[in-house]
Amino acid sequence: MNAGGIDGKRSVVNAGGIDGNRRVVKKCLVAYATRDRQYLWTVELASEATIADALAAARRLANLEAVPWEDAPVGVFGEPRERTDVPQDGDRIELYRPLASDPRQRRRERVQRQRKSSGRLR
Repeated sequence: MNAGGIDGKRSVVNAGGIDGNRRVVKKCLVAYATRDRQYLWTVELASEATIADALAAARRLANLEAVPWEDAPVGVFGEPRERTDVPQDGDRIELYRPLASDPRQRRRERVQRQRKSSGRLR
C-alpha cells in the first residue's frame, strides 16, 4: 500500500546486518514525518537487533536523503529512547524532527498578548 507515504517494502536484519537465512523474530515499523507527508517502513528483525539496526534497515528501503538518519532523536511510541535499545515485536520506532518553536513558549507568549489586550497585566 503506497497511499500516505506508506512503503510496503521489508528488510530482514540481525544485529550484524542483512541475513535472509536467519529466523525473523520480530517486526517493527520505522516512522518519519515531514509537514507534508508521513513515511512508514516495515522492517523484520532478529531478536537482538537494536533501534540502530532497524533504522539501518529502513534506510536501505527508503532511498531518501532528506531523512536525518544519523542525528535525529529517536523514540518508541512517543517515548525517547537510545539507538542501542532493543525494540520489541510490533514497536513503532520514530525519528523526530526538531520543532520550529517550543509549544510551551508559544502558549506563554499568546497568554501575555491576551492579558495585554484585555488590560489585565500580571
